[in-house]
Formats: sequence, C-alpha cells, structure tokens
Amino acid sequence: MTPRTCNTPVALSTMDDEVSTEEEPADYLLSASDLDDEEEGEEEDATPARFVSDARIIELRETWRRHPTDTGSPEFQVAGMTERISYLTSHLKEHPKDYSTRRGLVALVNKRRRLLNYLYSEDEQRYVDIVGGLKIRHRVPGAIASKEDKYGRFPGQKGGQKGKSKMKK
Repeated sequence: MTPRTCNTPVALSTMDDEVSTEEEPADYLLSASDLDDEEEGEEEDATPARFVSDARIIELRETWRRHPTDTGSPEFQVAGMTERISYLTSHLKEHPKDYSTRRGLVALVNKRRRLLNYLYSEDEQRYVDIVGGLKIRHRVPGAIASKEDKYGRFPGQKGGQKGKSKMKK
C-alpha cells in the first residue's frame, strides 16, 4: 500500500472563508449565564461547622450551669463534652482516617464516662436529669459482676478443665 497524498494546492484564504460561513459548534458545555444561575441556587449556610459547634457548647453550658459563675460542676463539663463528642463524631464520618482525632474522641468519651460515674455516686437525681436531658447512652456503674454473672450465658468448655493434662488412672 502506498500512502495517498493530495497534490492539489489549497489556498488558506479560501479555507478561512468556508469555515467562517458555517456556524461554529459550541465548544463549551455551559454558558456563563448557566453558571450564574447555579451559583445563586446553591447558596448554603456559610457558617463553619466548628463555629456552630462552639455556639452550641456555650448554649448547653448555660443551660446546665448550676449558678452564674459555674465552670466546674460535672453537669457543666458533661454538657460541653457531649457537644464536642458529637462534633468530633461528625468530623470522623467525613475523615475516617484521622486517627489522632479518633484517639482524642475516645479519651473524651472516657473522661465524660468517669464524670458521669462520679455524678451518679454523688447525686443520682442530677445524674438522671443530665443523661435524660442530653440523651446520653450511659450504663449506670454497678457492683463488680461475679464470674458466673459475667460468663454464665456462654457455654462451658469441652472436655472438662482447661490446661489440665489428662492422666489415665
């Protein structure tokens, strides 16, 4: 096969005239007016999530404050921690590989749990009020469960005692 070549000379000025008479297809997907319309429709709340969370923390702390200068009561601390926990939880849903934040969240949940345990030991009614008001899932601290209570629902081991060698008599 031999390659084809065109030996007829073509003047560029005639090509330009032919191209300009045809309607040029639009080489864009959207016009500028379409973009302006979409931007107007997509106006969202421009307030950052952290700012909203901080405002909610202040609101909750004022709600659970025991007196106007209260900063250290368990209710005040638990209220602030609860909002921080909800903010960090939503942050981790967006950024699942943020392990340092996950570690901080676990520490914060444990600190809140210890405060709630303390509050339960001091005044059960205040504990019930704050757990109900903030909708916190918290298990009431109880006595240490016996081995039978803790493991009684699981089936026993096969073959008797574990670790003992079976000696023939």
